[in-house]
Amino acid sequence: MLEGNHRKVSGVVLLCAATLISGCSNQIALLHPDGTVGAHEKSVILTAFGLMLIVVVPVFLMTFLFAWRYRASNKKATYQPKWDFSWKIDAIVWLVPTLIIIALGVLSWKTTHALSPYRPLASSKRPVQVEAVAMDWKWLFIYPTRHIATVNQLVFPVDRPVDFRLTSDTVMTSFFIPRLGSQIYAMAGMRTKLHLLADKTGTYTGRNFQFSGAGYSAMHFKAIATTPAKFQQWVRQVRQSGRTLSLAAFKKLARPSTANPVVHYAAVRPHLFDYVIHRHLTVKATVPKRDS
Repeated sequence: MLEGNHRKVSGVVLLCAATLISGCSNQIALLHPDGTVGAHEKSVILTAFGLMLIVVVPVFLMTFLFAWRYRASNKKATYQPKWDFSWKIDAIVWLVPTLIIIALGVLSWKTTHALSPYRPLASSKRPVQVEAVAMDWKWLFIYPTRHIATVNQLVFPVDRPVDFRLTSDTVMTSFFIPRLGSQIYAMAGMRTKLHLLADKTGTYTGRNFQFSGAGYSAMHFKAIATTPAKFQQWVRQVRQSGRTLSLAAFKKLARPSTANPVVHYAAVRPHLFDYVIHRHLTVKATVPKRDS
């Protein structure tokens, strides 16, 4: 009986551990960046973590030290019942946290502006333009200068900036490729911007991190950073697909669906991204009332 209960408890512990590990997989990806923005964000995270440890580590150490030093069996510990104040302790207790908060404030201020998603990345290479549209429950990527589009697949050349314009054809969603950095929201009727760059070739997972309904868990895509030659080859492959993303095709694609396969469109309706934004805008005309 005890052996059976032991096995059940062990099974529950292992299941919980697996759940925690899988749930943290995207956060762990932040510490293994393959992009300029992701690398800077990792540096900020580690720096902030180190500053906070200045308070956390001594507290834990002193907790065990005081418990050991002033235990009942230690007769050498000094007992001072009338002692109640120390300038040195007060100075440390107030000064150290204040300096840490100031340091974190300066760090946050500088990095918030330096890593602004609206700020273009410095590069001698011309950026790739991509328009991303969040849908139920899939991602549409339009390459306006190449007049092609894809569903649930984002391909771009390595070591070259990618300039995103983002919007949503549904509720608010979140666009995030953890290995490249900078999560940003996409909202219906609004346009946001994002600038990313991959330092090395690879396939990265991107997804929506904002709950958006029943198909939320399946709303992910593959971001593929490849060589310039292979990127051009991929563009030619998409243009040979023969599909056209017309307005009728877009409205059909906009219907809620999950686990959508990768789809390529060789041609796209002009200004489709702007159409998606404006279809969610409501213009109300105000007519002034006449005096009676």
